Amino acid sequence: MSGVRAAAPQLAGLEPYDPKYLPAEAFLSANENPTDVDAALRAEIVREIRKTALNRYPDPLANDLRDLIAEANGLDRDQVLVGNGGDELLFDLALAWGGPGRTFLNLPPTFSVYEANARLTNTAVAEVPRRADFSIDEEAVLARVAAGDIDFAIVTSPNNPTGERAPEDFVVRLLEATDALVMVDEAYFEFSRRTMRPYLESHENLIILRTFSKAFSLAGVRVGYVMGSPGVIRELVKVRQPYSVDALSQAVARVVFANRASFEPGIAAIIEERARLTDALRTLPGVTPFPSDANYVLFRMDAADEAWAHLYERGILVRDFSHAPGLEGCLRATVGTPDQNDALVAGLRDFVMGRCDLR
Repeated sequence: MSGVRAAAPQLAGLEPYDPKYLPAEAFLSANENPTDVDAALRAEIVREIRKTALNRYPDPLANDLRDLIAEANGLDRDQVLVGNGGDELLFDLALAWGGPGRTFLNLPPTFSVYEANARLTNTAVAEVPRRADFSIDEEAVLARVAAGDIDFAIVTSPNNPTGERAPEDFVVRLLEATDALVMVDEAYFEFSRRTMRPYLESHENLIILRTFSKAFSLAGVRVGYVMGSPGVIRELVKVRQPYSVDALSQAVARVVFANRASFEPGIAAIIEERARLTDALRTLPGVTPFPSDANYVLFRMDAADEAWAHLYERGILVRDFSHAPGLEGCLRATVGTPDQNDALVAGLRDFVMGRCDLR
């Protein structure tokens, strides 16, 4: 035969996730930490890696790392699961709680991977769009779950790409209004300083997702984890890929997590720069930044796609959401180093003033 049978029907029309990763001098598009792991900690990582057998499979559940995370959060090992970045764990959630005849509740605009995972697993998607200011339409969400057909929901806090954290009292109301599994995606919680962790004991339907990619400068290593009830974790273990977190990633993550306090000054610096960047964006005519509790700032402006190209010509890569549903006219900039943030603002100022001169 010269042909090939068609792929699964749920792939029809599905666009692969594209982070628009392009060469640049200032990478401000992917919400990475602008500072790499420092030399002293890197040396400790190298020592740990040298002890790692490369001819043996890794611990399939990364139990040493699970223990470190569990102890730091006042949990037991069976309440933690480590994955190949948060992305694997998000897909595991869709595999375990989604599928034909099941429904996922989404709150767009938010991380596009959530809906993509639902489609890949033949899970129906119910949407409650956010308000114009990107806040959650709380009463509409609660009314939707009252229908009783929602199997799982994801509340991102802080929300990517819009920036604000979800109100704690709303998440509690949601948990108490439904038996659906509610994931709170806390990939950026270190920058918001707020977490739903205290509610794990009282709400079996709560699961929390975190990552090493952002605050801990390990986007290149791919390690994430979830915290939840033992029963929920057991179901996720059933669908996860075997040996999904390789031995080297486990070694790096153990060292970094054991030394996580050393990242606090860098996190504080990003929070300070976030405020400075937001204030600077507010001074630009026609540029409207939205409040952020994360390590990025979303802003709306005229001719946003042209502004993206103008910045890229200067070696500055930001994320273009200007044609995404609900995010029209918006760009998102990761909080970079002070010099990178200054270059971003200067580039935008030149673009805005140039358009004013043309008028």
